[in-house]
Amino acid sequence: MSETEKSTMDSADIMRVMELLPHRYPFLMIDKIVDMDGDNSGIGIKNVTINEPHFQGHFPKQPVMPGVLLIEAMAQTAGALCINARGTEDSPSLVYFMTIDKCKFRKPVVPGDQVHFHVKKIRNRATIWKFDAVAMVDGVKVAEAEISAMLVDSDN
Repeated sequence: MSETEKSTMDSADIMRVMELLPHRYPFLMIDKIVDMDGDNSGIGIKNVTINEPHFQGHFPKQPVMPGVLLIEAMAQTAGALCINARGTEDSPSLVYFMTIDKCKFRKPVVPGDQVHFHVKKIRNRATIWKFDAVAMVDGVKVAEAEISAMLVDSDN
């Protein structure tokens, strides 16, 4: 990828992420998205902190981020890309998580980690998207999955 292409990539800070997704604390799993290329790809970023509610019980003496929340963060990153790519002309939309395939957890994620959720579109037909997603901490793969979702117009 050339420097010109990199400079045209979009990003979304937390305020933009909250405009794109209906999720809120404690279920908003991404803090920002960088390197957004339409609905083709992007990288969601999550700063994992000890004060998140799931660490009270998972596990008190050895906190580990639940794998299902890693998958949810992948889905939120992909969903935000889909909604952002629609632009502002269309009505607000919701993204419903449909499937998880080829899911693997490779290494625990713990407080203090910064997780990068690399999502890349596999295909899109009408209102259904399928993405390849990989979660990385310090350049090491910690989880991966193929996820699909459907975009629907919300009723507000």
